[in-house]
Amino acid sequence: MPNNPFGLAAALVLAVAVALAGWFVGDGFLKGRTSDRYVTVKGLAEREVEADLAVWPLRFVATGNDLGAVQRKIEDDARRVRDFLAASGFTEEEFAGVDLQVTDRLAQQYQQGSVDSRFIIAQTLTLRTTKVQQVVGLMGRLGELVSAGLVMSDENQWTAGPTYIFTGLNDLKPAMIAQATANAREGAEQFAADSGSRVGGIRRANQGVFQILPRDDIPNAQEAKQILKTVRVVSTLEYLLED
Repeated sequence: MPNNPFGLAAALVLAVAVALAGWFVGDGFLKGRTSDRYVTVKGLAEREVEADLAVWPLRFVATGNDLGAVQRKIEDDARRVRDFLAASGFTEEEFAGVDLQVTDRLAQQYQQGSVDSRFIIAQTLTLRTTKVQQVVGLMGRLGELVSAGLVMSDENQWTAGPTYIFTGLNDLKPAMIAQATANAREGAEQFAADSGSRVGGIRRANQGVFQILPRDDIPNAQEAKQILKTVRVVSTLEYLLED
């Protein structure tokens, strides 16, 4: 065959192009595989906090067959409760919320037979205060109101008593997220050391949900009924692994 310098050059160019294409494909595959090398770890941060707000609905009831007499009794009881709270160091602004319920048992659709007390008037005076420790002391003195003739009543015994609330969660979040991230990186570094690698940058991160839990984890514990609480967040992070 006669020599064709143009054909030979074209063949060389084609061979180089095929070689380069193969190198780029291989290099891209290697980089893709390298980027898939990562470890998923969880980081925990916990803080013990104290409630800074107490909300206590104080519910008392008066009953009888004379509506006027029952109304006067509930008004006297409300005055005693207000005086009791004021003498305990709370201001009127802290127990301003009032809810009144009047029930005529003979007017109820499914009432059958006679009733001992036709009228039931229930009044709820809600104490809302930042004086949490004073509320704790107040609970031990409720007997004074009972001795004065008040009938204290909670419709739902499970939620009876004060509710203790922690309102400073937003102030804790930045430091706790940093702590959870540091805790997660420690786990990633241990894994990398065990596998002969080193930790690279963060591939993906999930902050996690902040939880306010009862400090004492006992059966049927209610966070809202404990003054001391545990704030917890579990963050999930993926770290790249490098050789």
